Amino acid sequence: MDHTCDSAAERLAEGLGFSCHDAHPVMTFRNPFGLENGTMLVLELLIIGGAVFALVHAWRRWRRDGDPINISLWFASVVYLAVIEPPLYFPGWFGLEEHVGFIFSHNVFTVQFMYDRLPLYIVAFYPALSQLAYELVRALGVFARRGPLLGSVAVAFACQVFYEVFDHLGPQLKWWAWNPGNAMINQPALASVPMNSMLMFASVSFGAMTYLVVRLVGDKDGRGTLTGPQISWRTVVAGAATPLAMIIVSAPSGAFRGEDQLGIQRAILTAELAVVWIAGLYLLVDAWRKVRAGEVTAVASPLFARTYPAAYLGVHVVLWATALPAYFGSTGGITEHGTPIGSLWYATLCTVAATLFIVVALRATTSQPTARPVRS
Repeated sequence: MDHTCDSAAERLAEGLGFSCHDAHPVMTFRNPFGLENGTMLVLELLIIGGAVFALVHAWRRWRRDGDPINISLWFASVVYLAVIEPPLYFPGWFGLEEHVGFIFSHNVFTVQFMYDRLPLYIVAFYPALSQLAYELVRALGVFARRGPLLGSVAVAFACQVFYEVFDHLGPQLKWWAWNPGNAMINQPALASVPMNSMLMFASVSFGAMTYLVVRLVGDKDGRGTLTGPQISWRTVVAGAATPLAMIIVSAPSGAFRGEDQLGIQRAILTAELAVVWIAGLYLLVDAWRKVRAGEVTAVASPLFARTYPAAYLGVHVVLWATALPAYFGSTGGITEHGTPIGSLWYATLCTVAATLFIVVALRATTSQPTARPVRS
């Protein structure tokens, strides 16, 4: 057995329908029409296309509108991925086997990196989702009215609702598999999704990264226009520093690790997720009231906010619809195909909140005047 395919990785890979042995260390290409199921190609097109759209939009925001936040956030997302993902895939390489263990395995998609552990669509997922959430919140005027901190809280909430529609569907459709033997990290869980992932990866990371980017490269009195090199190093700092926020927020629940303390962990993580929801809903409802009162000035370049979030959500709703027969036919949380199901009620709640984001953003971007770049 090679050092990139231990027993846990081998078991998960076999369950997903591939072998982790003899994987190429750099890159592997596969027939997009020969993947485990047709939903995987749809997901790749949605996410990779969204990341490209987001990059074009970010470049336009910088060069035409004079706002570097989008381009910085796009690349900070990739830096963050480069810092956080390798230790998750190969904890033994970083001396984290006893502290983290093997957490999950992605299935193999059309393009894979790093011994088949990292699909290209995951590389694209981070910038696509960060832009989706930031642009919705920017369109609602939260940053302009409330500043970087509360604007970033709203981004964390937006990421939560859009991310979890995806997160609770993936295991059932074999997009990835969580390691059930790793109770240290993957428990407690909501259905098949670890609550640590729901909080840290779906909210805290994106909120912290957005706050750092806005503070470091956003328009600020007396700072003047940043040059390309200045934006570059600030972007790297923002992406690399984001995991520190995750470590801090995970400390309360992490202090009660152990199977005999799962109830305490669940209570803490539930409370932290509740804070995200309460603060996020407050900011969203407040934005809706401002929009209805005509107090939100339309933002520059709103096309991305008007189109991609709706496309992202719409495709996931269709994918969920295709998965529902197997979901309702499951026994003990496992479908007849042997895959674990997510939480339908939570995914539905997230879908409702995501729809509200989209509707309010569409309403907010119908007027003509444009707002100034975000101040830090």
